[in-house]
Amino acid sequence: MTSWQLVRIFAGLFILVSLALGIPGSPLFVSQWWLALTVFVGANLLQCGMTRWCLLERLLRALGARAGCARRQLSMRAMHGVRAPAPRRLRPGMRAPAALVSLLLALWLRPVAAVGLLESWRAAQQHDPEFAAARAAHEAGQARRSQAASLWRPSVQLRATAGSMTTDTAIEGARFSAPAFGQSDAVAFSTSVVGGTTERWAVSAKQPLLSGERRAQSRQLEGAADMAEREWQGAQQSLILRTAQHYFDVAVTGESLRVLRNQQEAVDAALREVRDRFQLGDVPVTDTFEAGARSEAIKAQVLALETQLQLEQVTFSDLTGLPPQFMQFRQPTRATAQAPRRALDRWLADAAASNPKLHAQIARAEVARQKALEFSAAAAPALDLVAEASRDRLSGSGDFGSASNTVKNQMIGVQLTVPLYTGGYRSARHEETLRLADQARSETDRSRQQTALQTRQAWLGITVGAGRIAALAETLTASRARLDATRLAHDIGDRTTLELLNAENDAANAEIALLQARIGALMDRLRLSAMAGQLDETVLQAIDASLQAPDGRPPSVTTRAALRPAPQTRRTAKTRLAAHRERRR
Repeated sequence: MTSWQLVRIFAGLFILVSLALGIPGSPLFVSQWWLALTVFVGANLLQCGMTRWCLLERLLRALGARAGCARRQLSMRAMHGVRAPAPRRLRPGMRAPAALVSLLLALWLRPVAAVGLLESWRAAQQHDPEFAAARAAHEAGQARRSQAASLWRPSVQLRATAGSMTTDTAIEGARFSAPAFGQSDAVAFSTSVVGGTTERWAVSAKQPLLSGERRAQSRQLEGAADMAEREWQGAQQSLILRTAQHYFDVAVTGESLRVLRNQQEAVDAALREVRDRFQLGDVPVTDTFEAGARSEAIKAQVLALETQLQLEQVTFSDLTGLPPQFMQFRQPTRATAQAPRRALDRWLADAAASNPKLHAQIARAEVARQKALEFSAAAAPALDLVAEASRDRLSGSGDFGSASNTVKNQMIGVQLTVPLYTGGYRSARHEETLRLADQARSETDRSRQQTALQTRQAWLGITVGAGRIAALAETLTASRARLDATRLAHDIGDRTTLELLNAENDAANAEIALLQARIGALMDRLRLSAMAGQLDETVLQAIDASLQAPDGRPPSVTTRAALRPAPQTRRTAKTRLAAHRERRR
């Protein structure tokens, strides 16, 4: 292999790597700055072609590569009658670049995969920042149970002090008595230590026995742990709902854009046909204006949907970390329109008993009530079992010579603490927490009403949704039949262009409305399960099993195959006009 062949191989390899890592739509995208490598390779090839100097070629020659072009060597061998050698296999050093090129091409040209709702939810569990924050809050909440238990466990403290100390002690009017000296009154004692060494240590233990304040604090921590557990359950259900909502948003917008683009092709074809017939005098000029206005209106709608689709794809990618450009979103089928199997009263009872948000609010109200009890007058006294052992020693010299003093204490007993006056702090805090407890109870009542209302709304959405989907399916069938009849009547001149455009628009709107209704029914099923606290992976898996890829759905009236004119409509406008006039005569 010559140096020129190696130069081209390296240039192609660098360009492919640069494009794979620098184009935003690539599955291997890292940064757009990788495109600078393509610019560098192009500039190097340009200057090499102009100056015939290439640094890479010189390096390859220095490493032992043969100089010259392979095509030139083959022509020289043919001129001299030398038989060309058989093609050789790639050297081991060249197999890795070839394999890398094949891998990049395979990734670059990989087919679009249909990703389901379940896979999207599992990806969101690992990528969504809001869910990660909820997980951290749940773990922090579980630590509050240990805190609540520790409030009633004994606490042990060790205090130790060492340093230099100066002390002067003077005692007057003391009584002194000793066996050999008798008793003496008005005796004075004086001690002095200057710059002496002091050593202190003490070990104390405390076991709470009775304390209304500690009991309230323990119950607050237990309630906060329960609230964190309920909020974590709600966060898991919320992630399922958000994933499903964003997933279906992308699916609906993509399908609406596809239908609208197909409608745009049909309207543009009708516009061209109307203009041709107008030039022949078969239709009035108003038909051209109507078709042109409808064409421009659809173009504006397509642009708006393209912008909306990009935003929804970015939102879905931020949630799941998946590239929506390389995904095929599944859509609901006819089997998804199912009425709820249980009565509304049972769903309302399940929501009142198991709704995560409602029970989190109930736990929050209980925490507020215990906070008010913490500052009540009945919770102020505290009875503790206490014990302490200490030693205090001071040694050195002073005004009266060398001196030392050692004190040892051991104590065990019961300690009663009763706050008598706090400057009005406890009473003010008690009043504040009472009002906050009233607020929490009112919010609990409101949350209970909202839970019942949302449960009823989701249940009615499923119940009515089944009939609505059936009606929209019939509407779509009728719209397709009307479109076919209007198109045929327009070809023979019995329908105007405006009527044909309205039929095209109604058929497209009916298809989109049917898809939106099916997705709305699925979301109502998910919301109803979430309100009852039953939304988990099993429910999501059942929903995901009812979806199918767009390629597996029945053909639509607005597909390109359906928009293709019938054999009798593929003739030119002049031929159709002549046939029409002949029929009239």
